[in-house]
Amino acid sequence: MFDRRKGCSTLRGVLVAVLIGVILATGCVRQAEPEPAVIRSTPPPWDVPRDTISYITAAGLEAEPLESRGNSHVLTLSIDVDGFAVAIPPYIGIDRLRSERAVVHTHDTTGQVWLEGRSIDQVTLGQFFTVWGVRFDDGCLGAACDRVRVTADGQPVPDGAALKLAGVNAVEITAR
Repeated sequence: MFDRRKGCSTLRGVLVAVLIGVILATGCVRQAEPEPAVIRSTPPPWDVPRDTISYITAAGLEAEPLESRGNSHVLTLSIDVDGFAVAIPPYIGIDRLRSERAVVHTHDTTGQVWLEGRSIDQVTLGQFFTVWGVRFDDGCLGAACDRVRVTADGQPVPDGAALKLAGVNAVEITAR
């Protein structure tokens, strides 16, 4: 005769053993090494790089835990290439897989760029684009290398890549 209590107890024991096996197997798996940063010189749109941690390093910044606090500043960035607004994606500078972020990053699609954490005063616009994985040097933005202009709070900026973001409220970039 089948003892129902014994059968349930055995089933429960098997489920616990399987659960422990899954935890042990997945707990021992190493996280994949990040792919190297590749700076794109293509036309927009530009998505968020997969392995953000490599881009944070390439920008010369230190990754911080997502929950780290410190100084903060928010500015608005708008980009126009060939007469079209460029979408600024969420999570630039945020490596959700590793729960780390750059001090310069985005949270959403509003065009707000956040500076949060230690040493935000020295972060440049060029570093933001490196974290995004988009070429922004030698007069080029992505594939646009003609008439790249940067203004900060309405004032022209001769070297946009060197612009320190902490003291700025609005940055506009146009390229043709």
